[in-house]
Amino acid sequence: MSSRSIDDLSPEARLCAGVMLSRCHASGLSVLVTCTRRTPEDQAALYAQGRTTPGPVVTWAKPGESRHETGEAWDVVPLRNGKPVWGTTGADLLLWQQVGAIGEAAGAEWAGRWPARIREFPHFQIKG
Repeated sequence: MSSRSIDDLSPEARLCAGVMLSRCHASGLSVLVTCTRRTPEDQAALYAQGRTTPGPVVTWAKPGESRHETGEAWDVVPLRNGKPVWGTTGADLLLWQQVGAIGEAAGAEWAGRWPARIREFPHFQIKG
């Protein structure tokens, strides 16, 4: 079962995510945590999406490769007027870049800076 609680993250990731979320709030940005720790079974289901099951591809990590499985990663989505912002162009991209910069300043690695082929705007993880 996947979690949305930062309490389920490793101590280092919990601290980093907590700082990030506090700084987002202090900057007037609303952010929703959509996933923290994930089971290998959940990772397998997500990896299958867009490959062997319907839906868009949402992850490039196979089971055993995701930092979510070790509690070292978390996913978020910014909110605008209480609604999730999933778009990645125009004003939506600017919002993601703000959230990404705050996460990076808190010490996280932001997958929004990864190469375009594997970029994941919602994904943050501890460095290393």
